[in-house]
Amino acid sequence: MSSAPTIPPLTGTITVDVPVELAFRTFTDAFGSWWPAEYHIGRADMATAILEPREGGRWYEQGVDGSECDWGRVLAWEPPNRLVVTWQINGQWQYDPDPERASEIEVRFTADGPDQTTVNLEHRHLERLVDGQALRDGITGGGGWPSLLELFAKAATNQP
Repeated sequence: MSSAPTIPPLTGTITVDVPVELAFRTFTDAFGSWWPAEYHIGRADMATAILEPREGGRWYEQGVDGSECDWGRVLAWEPPNRLVVTWQINGQWQYDPDPERASEIEVRFTADGPDQTTVNLEHRHLERLVDGQALRDGITGGGGWPSLLELFAKAATNQP
């Protein structure tokens, strides 16, 4: 284990006016519909982002040229309440294939009634990443997870 100092987690919370099942499905199945195309690390421009719906699945981007660039793996798949993925993107915004140097993102979906869901996101273990503090600074400087959760919420409330 690393003896690096702990880097505080990044967090975000949003409440959406949709049932918990729809919130989870929008976050996962429709991931590419709300994730900004400019937030990519592959060489080619991003066509879409994909989250495979199973434990052990990949989380990755697909370029406009058909290329793929991994971001991490699915550690926990518990629809409609919980998702945990590894974040294997280091402080130089490059994919790191070593799972020992991965941070984690946990997303919890809590029904607040039949048509409302609170989504809590925690991006933790940033100290495991190469240049994890640089990555944290970059994410918080660019609007971060709260901004992405706003995009997710817009997509969720516009689902058919």
